[in-house]
Amino acid sequence: MQIDDTDRALIALLQDNARAPVATLARRMGLARTTVQARLDRLEAAGVIAGYALRLGAEARPALRATVLLSIEPRAGAAVLARLKSLREVRRVHTTSGRFDLIVTLEAETTTALDDTLDRIGEARGVRTSESLIHLATKLDRGA
Repeated sequence: MQIDDTDRALIALLQDNARAPVATLARRMGLARTTVQARLDRLEAAGVIAGYALRLGAEARPALRATVLLSIEPRAGAAVLARLKSLREVRRVHTTSGRFDLIVTLEAETTTALDDTLDRIGEARGVRTSESLIHLATKLDRGA
């Protein structure tokens, strides 16, 4: 599916507020409500818009967040990923290029829970090395 500048503008508005009424989106874009609704329907049907999700405010998010950079043994990816999936505090896992193989995002309510999760990741079979970065303050958050 080809995405044009109007689609990109609509997606940007939805990234700011996915709950905005179609009439509001249309007004902000200078388009008819039916035109915006048709574009939304097309973007959803094509899988460009996969869904609308809840974004928690700072008060409802877990107190601690961390990024873990993992270097893993060759062919250990499936086993390491299975271990990461089993840990409740693991929120996202990305493969990457460069010195590290995986980027893992963690969220925990306490330092004890975070420390325990980091230990369990480091002990996982196939993990060669890890480096943890504790998030201190969020300076910009455009959503996930």
